[in-house]
Amino acid sequence: MPYERTPPTGPLLNVSGDLLVIAPRTAAPARPTPTNPYRRLLATPGARAFTAGNLLARLPMGMFSVSAVIMIAGSRGSYALAGAVTATGLAATAVVAPWTARLVDRYGQARIAVPATAIAALGSLALLLCVHYGAPAWTLFASYAATATTPNTGGMSRARWAHLHRGDPAALHTANSFEQAADELCFMLGPALAALLCAALFPEAGTLVGAILLMTGVLIFAAQRATEPPVAPHTTRSGSPLRTPGMPALLAVFLATGAVFGSMEVVTIAHAGGAILALQAAGSCVAGLLYGSLRPVGDIRRRLLGCLAGMTALMSLPLLATASADSLLALAGALLLAGAATAPTMVTGMTLVQRLTPEGQLNEGMTLAVTALLGGIAAGSATGGWLVEHTAPVPGYAAPVCAAGLALAVAAVGVRRR
Repeated sequence: MPYERTPPTGPLLNVSGDLLVIAPRTAAPARPTPTNPYRRLLATPGARAFTAGNLLARLPMGMFSVSAVIMIAGSRGSYALAGAVTATGLAATAVVAPWTARLVDRYGQARIAVPATAIAALGSLALLLCVHYGAPAWTLFASYAATATTPNTGGMSRARWAHLHRGDPAALHTANSFEQAADELCFMLGPALAALLCAALFPEAGTLVGAILLMTGVLIFAAQRATEPPVAPHTTRSGSPLRTPGMPALLAVFLATGAVFGSMEVVTIAHAGGAILALQAAGSCVAGLLYGSLRPVGDIRRRLLGCLAGMTALMSLPLLATASADSLLALAGALLLAGAATAPTMVTGMTLVQRLTPEGQLNEGMTLAVTALLGGIAAGSATGGWLVEHTAPVPGYAAPVCAAGLALAVAAVGVRRR
């Protein structure tokens, strides 16, 4: 008969006959779960480290174009040349960025982001040297075009959140809201920091510091391998995300939304100066954080339509303020309120991009959205500039309202369909 051990029922004695007292095992006290959704989000293991690196890398995104304009215009005395160089960089980014994102999805964030950032940083340094030493104008275009390899750090960060919180829509909603608020903060602080550096130190300081911050931030971000999304097998990829039903219409919405931002920026700078634009970014940042603290309810396509309708209504406030009072104080309040519609719209749109994008292609899908947004900003800037030059501020402020209405119409027709 096999021997079966049974737990002792009497007192335990050691070999010397002394009584042994065994204390009952107690479980370690569990850490309380943070109630604040953002504290709970950042409590995710590894989240704070990759977020710090990503924010450091994202800050220069608001610095480079302003620094380039100040540096080139100050050296060559031509804002037309400075604008043409930055426009070339934007066009190159629209072409190169989706390919960079596709490589990130295929080979991993760390393997692609670091060398791609190194090329972009070298392009910025080459631009700096060409401007400083008076190189021919064509070298400025070539140097700035090389910066198009800059990876979409915001998209990579969102991809990490999607990997860490897959199956948790509430946490992903908070993460997307946090990332949108970070975007607004970086684009609010970046231009001011660039202008300060160029004025206080030397004209090339903004570009130099931006390149250092970008490279350092990406290195910190890429070093956090524990939170990096795994590379999907090649067999799970299904061509470009553009083929996904609903994605072309959603990208058209981003294109029209970008036109809202671009036209509003140019018209406001021409009418009241650039400093007042910080109010719009501040309103968007606060609204994004508040929106992220709420639990999303209802169908996401209906939420997108509601956000776009709200943006269309709020974008009319600067138009009304300029047409009725023409007061800088009234315009400031109108811009603050108009900005409140930006972040919820972008958060909802990016969440829908994540849901429509096939598995293993998330970086490419979000980069396509950002590329469409940049294209819309360029088109809106050109339209707003033409209106300001040939008409008056009131018709200029009609451009963002029309662009927002177009985004709403496209969403109503196309995005709700699979």
